[in-house]
Amino acid sequence: MFIDRVKIRVKAGDGGNGVTAFRREKFVPRGGPSGGDGGNGGSVWMESDEGFNTLLHLRYNPEHKAERGRHGEGSNRHGKEGSDLTVKVPVGTQVLDAETNDLLFDFTEPGQKFLAAKGGKGGWGNAHFATPTRRAPKFHYTGRPGQERELQLELKLIADVGLVGYPNAGKSTLISVISAAKPKIADYPFTTLEPNLGVVDIGDYKTFVVADIPGLIEGASEGAGLGDRFLRHVERTKLILHLVDVSSISGRDPVDDYHVINRELANYSSDLAERPQIVVATKIDAIDDPERIERLKDAAKADSREFLQISSVANTGVKELIRVVANTLASIQPPIDLSESESAAV
Repeated sequence: MFIDRVKIRVKAGDGGNGVTAFRREKFVPRGGPSGGDGGNGGSVWMESDEGFNTLLHLRYNPEHKAERGRHGEGSNRHGKEGSDLTVKVPVGTQVLDAETNDLLFDFTEPGQKFLAAKGGKGGWGNAHFATPTRRAPKFHYTGRPGQERELQLELKLIADVGLVGYPNAGKSTLISVISAAKPKIADYPFTTLEPNLGVVDIGDYKTFVVADIPGLIEGASEGAGLGDRFLRHVERTKLILHLVDVSSISGRDPVDDYHVINRELANYSSDLAERPQIVVATKIDAIDDPERIERLKDAAKADSREFLQISSVANTGVKELIRVVANTLASIQPPIDLSESESAAV
């Protein structure tokens, strides 16, 4: 099950109390204060881990509490410090304050750590307060409580390319052809109920990551269909591949589909509307009216967007698509080198 939003509560350990105690030894007539300090409470840390790709493990385990510090004891024995607790999250997780919705941390790389709740400081025992003028203090400090807070975790998949389009536009079929991803494919709407990631090999040990975003429809930004639940996963992508079914099977007009999806992206985020986008006509093997392709091409040209046409089933135009996507990513992200792009593997 793909879970990309959960609410958890974290509680750091309380600090142990100091203690008031005095030495009672046979050959030490005057004794003295010997109360030890309490140990510090353990903290709650969060760490990004590539071994996780969903927040499912936190959905049924929302409470996370670190160990408290032990109390001090006589004979100047300090309490043991509480153990820290580490909560693992997937790369791409954002941590927000559940009350204010303020962004506290954004995990963009594996191995990053965030202090979610700081442990309480241990209290001082009475031995801590002994001075030449105050030789027998009869008081101590109690430990400080550990920090406690409620956090909202939201996962935004990190991918180079995001596939968007109406249900059954061919997104799942395309990602299954260009990568090793095996999403569910069927001839009914909303077959894909969760994002799928695929790694595309472009040769010379270079790759890019594609995210298949589940079906958008008109009104998705207002909750229709699957709503805007998965639109957040497009926010981190560098490039949008807008797939439009140009066959007559859907019963819809491809130009209308193109404009509807772009409106939904713009309604969700003005930044998404400005994101680099390539328009891809799909299912050209089933085309019965070439004019449908031409009208979509004109619409893309009017928006100054590159236009391509493919058939994933017939493997037509797919290599060209990979080459264009890789070159576009190279212009956005210089480290991707496409001198060998003609040998891109499908």
